[in-house]
Amino acid sequence: MENFFIKGTDRTPEVDFNFTSGVMSIFGRSITENPISFYKKLEDYIIEYGKKPPNKTLFTVTLEYFNTSTSKCLVDIFKLLEQFHSTQNEVLVEWYYEEDDEEIKDAGEDYKDIVDIPFEIKLLN
Repeated sequence: MENFFIKGTDRTPEVDFNFTSGVMSIFGRSITENPISFYKKLEDYIIEYGKKPPNKTLFTVTLEYFNTSTSKCLVDIFKLLEQFHSTQNEVLVEWYYEEDDEEIKDAGEDYKDIVDIPFEIKLLN
């Protein structure tokens, strides 16, 4: 399976999925008008990845801002990762926030409570 990369814009995040190493990241802003279309591509790649994932998957999220519509899409992605974790694959989500950004930190805490996978909330250095 080929790696997947989308360059970020002022409205969409950068996406870098390295399926060989099992490291996937989303970085930037997500205020796209049609997040379902944008995130559906990511979900499709993750589903394909899940057919033969490496032993460990690291999924990092570093969003400085995202809209409500994006939030639902992120839950869907975390639920896919939860399925991998439940099939004996090691999965870790790292959610990054800036020191003064309580909203992003709180959102990470909410997602951590929703899914049953290792989920770390980390201060961005």
